[in-house]
Amino acid sequence: MNKKDMKIIDMHCDSMIECWRHDERSLRSGKGHLNLELMQKNHGMCQFFACYLSRIEMKTMDPYDLFHKIYGCFKEEMENNKDIISQVYSAEDIEKNVEKGMLSAFLTIEDGVFVDGKIERIQEVYDLGVRLITLMWGYENSIGFPCFDDPKENAQGLKPFGIEVVNKMNDLGMIIDVSHMSEGGFYDVAKYSKKPFMATHSCSKALCGHKRNLTDDQLKVIGEKGCIAGVNFESSFLKEGSEYATIDQIIEHLRHMTDKAGINAIGFGSDFDGIDSTGELVDYSGFTKVLNAMEKYYTDDEIDKITHENALRVIKEIIGK
Repeated sequence: MNKKDMKIIDMHCDSMIECWRHDERSLRSGKGHLNLELMQKNHGMCQFFACYLSRIEMKTMDPYDLFHKIYGCFKEEMENNKDIISQVYSAEDIEKNVEKGMLSAFLTIEDGVFVDGKIERIQEVYDLGVRLITLMWGYENSIGFPCFDDPKENAQGLKPFGIEVVNKMNDLGMIIDVSHMSEGGFYDVAKYSKKPFMATHSCSKALCGHKRNLTDDQLKVIGEKGCIAGVNFESSFLKEGSEYATIDQIIEHLRHMTDKAGINAIGFGSDFDGIDSTGELVDYSGFTKVLNAMEKYYTDDEIDKITHENALRVIKEIIGK
């Protein structure tokens, strides 16, 4: 793969749980929104692969056990595809893979429910190679609260244990992801974290009032604190009442979010294989369409910031190198 073509760092997808759920679905050429062959053909550099702790499986399985099941699938996929992708733990690792024309896999966990009040579990998953935790999903856990439509509920902040988790992740050099988190929890992370953080897959609330989106003030904080927010390709986050995602909707959110947070604070978090409809994107190949559309509004240097340089910078500031 030509390293000059490698541009996209996508900060969130749910592809790994789909590989685990369906034995016939390989990461290399599977029929989901994302696979390695599509990444190679459409400017892929690094994919954040979430171990998504789904409530469907949690009806019959402990979330910590579920993580280990998906983790095992991830390691198997890395071994099966080691000719084109390898797991990375830092920005330096990503850059080394680019020099070799290799794709990079960055392992994350979506939903801190697995921690269950046991701080030692943060160290355990770090030792397994996890470098980012999305603290919340749609339900309260031992760390804090998810986002709500009700302003009073949405104002709930981190629990005391959640502050302990933030400190532990800071000490380890582990990325804190505030997507899905209550507004109060967001501001608590901004208050207590000694390092930047990410909102890996969230759009603009000013453009679309979905509870999962970020207000202009939150975007301002993200910019001021050297953080990054990744535009999500889910249609219900892009435009209220929209049946499918369009390239224009994505560009509109990019432009608004770069205006409010700054050009250095925005990236991509597609949520591929975790969204209902990919619309005009179709699948990972849609990144090429987005890049082409961005050329009307951004310089080449600005496009490089949004596609990968901003994410690399934040990773370096949190993890080192």
